[in-house]
Order: sequence, then structure tokens, then C-alpha cells
Amino acid sequence: MDQEGSMGKLSTKSASHRALMNFVDWIKPEKETDETIETQADEIRKRLSAKAVQDGLVVRSTPWSGSFAKKTGLRRHMRGKFEVEGQDVDLPFVVSPQSKEGENIHTLLDRFEQYTKESYRDTERNPTKSSIRLSFKKSKLSYDIVPMLAVVGDDKAQVLLRSDGERRLTSVQKHIDFVKKRTAASNLLDGRVKFNEGVRLVKWWRELRQSQSDVLDEVPTILIDLLCAKAFDEYSVNETYTETLSRWFGRIAHIVRERKRVDFNDFKDPSSTRSSDIWTVLDPVNPENNVVPATWTNIKLQEFAKWFEEARDGMARVIAADTADDTAAVFEELVALFGNAIKDHGEAS
Repeated sequence: MDQEGSMGKLSTKSASHRALMNFVDWIKPEKETDETIETQADEIRKRLSAKAVQDGLVVRSTPWSGSFAKKTGLRRHMRGKFEVEGQDVDLPFVVSPQSKEGENIHTLLDRFEQYTKESYRDTERNPTKSSIRLSFKKSKLSYDIVPMLAVVGDDKAQVLLRSDGERRLTSVQKHIDFVKKRTAASNLLDGRVKFNEGVRLVKWWRELRQSQSDVLDEVPTILIDLLCAKAFDEYSVNETYTETLSRWFGRIAHIVRERKRVDFNDFKDPSSTRSSDIWTVLDPVNPENNVVPATWTNIKLQEFAKWFEEARDGMARVIAADTADDTAAVFEELVALFGNAIKDHGEAS
């Protein structure tokens, strides 16, 4: 078997492709949920912006962000006894405070927590390191209210403030463009396999692996996005989801096991950024930002590589079973990769 994934020649009528196609349609957020998010988010923006303006803040913009904007989010679902939100809805408020003190993250978070309290008195609020999470019981939706600083002369740039005092230059619009560019490129190819849908499948697989691991309980979504982007840039997508995931899992397994540097030149030249001692995956918007968590150790990286190696081998078994017209074995392998939900929602109705 090729170390970067076993390749087969499957028909779009194959059992595994049809199962993954039906499954990816099911795991995407429901249309009604998307409509509710759009309506509720617009209301939040209006209410909080009005409070901010009354408080002397200049609100420059409130762009969409997160997996909702990238079309890579998942439906709300159960993982064991716990309900998983499925997609993150970030609502940045790009502001220009009137003083240096007003630019402090703790000051801004305190102010936005007060705005949310005054606007939504009966709604649960939870401060995080860089946001205020607003959770609505009726709609079962949560929104991360993220205060960011405007950058003079650049409407598509922001400064993300972190609790440790770091001020990180970023662009929520460019992060969305990064994903949408690859989705648009996949739309031009034959077949219905799309980049963003491939990301959805890998994210669902990641959640299952996280729930089963004692070593890695949280893998950042941006890391998954960038690894999928690198696999897409090198291998594109095939006509079947089966072959696409086989190649993606195989390539990423090799990248992680060999600790190969991952970078992109979509927006900036990353060549001058030094690699870290453990592993380097650079943010395409700000190459100074290595998205590999600083807390990750060699043991965690070995576990991460093992995840992808096992997924690569699992997809090879799926292809072998499909080639042998053994549909029962196809679903057995797919369940091992994606959980019982693919058995319930992968078969054609």
C-alpha cells in the first residue's frame, strides 16, 4: 500500500461514495438552522453595536466569521451523552476605542459582557479568553462575541486580542476567502465532491477520534482546515468521496508523521518565517502564527499521526470492500471511521 493512501477506481454509483455523499448531506447544518442564525446574528449585531456606540466605541465593521461563514460547519448532534454544537458562529465587533486603556482585552470583554447583559438579560453568558459566548436556550444556538481592534487603512485586517496580552494581526475575511477559494476551485471539476464538504467529513471524523482519545481531546479546527487545504492543493478532489478521503488521509498522515512544514502563499510569503522545533503549520493570513498548539508534545503529535494513518488504512479497506462488492464490509469500515450515524444516514432512503 502506498504510504500516502491507497487509490482505487470506483464508480460514483459505488456503495461507499453513495454512503459518504448521503452522509455529508446529513451532517451539514439544517437549512432552518442557517436561516435562524442569519436572523439572530443580525439582531445581536444591531443591539450590541448600538450599546457600543452609546458607550463611546466606534464600531468599524461586524463581519461574518467561523465555520458558518466558511460553509464547513456540522449539524448539532449527540456525542455520547453530550450535545455537540457542530459549528461555530463567531461575531467579530471590529472597534476603535478612544484610548489605549480601552484597547485592553479585559476592558473590552468587560464592556461587551455588559452590552450582552443589558441586551439579553435572560440569556446565558460565558466569557472566554477572547470572547463572550452568548447561548440561547430556545434556538439552542451559541454565538462568540469577539471584540477586535480595527487596523487603520485596511478594512480587511483586524487585531485579535488575547488574554496573555498578545496582539495578533489577522483577517477574518481572508480566512473565509482561503476556504471559499478552494471550494470554488472544486466546483469547477467534474462530479459533486467539494472541498468544503471534504472538510466537513474530516471534522466529523476528528470529533469521533477526540471522544475516543486519552491523549488528544481537542484538535483546533483551523489546523484541520489547513491540513485539508494542503491535501487539496496537492491532490485536489476525485469524482468519489471515497478516493478523495483516501488520498487526503494518506497525505496528511505522511505530513504529520514526518513533521513536514505546512505553509501557503495565498496572501503573504511565508519563506522568512522560521520553523518551530516540533512542527510548523503556518496561518496563511499571518505566517508569524503557528497554529500547532504550543502545549502539544511529541506524544500528542505521534497520536495525531496515528489517527490519520489508521484513517488512511481504513479507507483502503473501504475501497477493497467496495471493489469486491461487499456492501456489508463497506459499512463496517465506514462505521469504524465515522461512527454509527453513517449507518443510519449514509444509506439511500
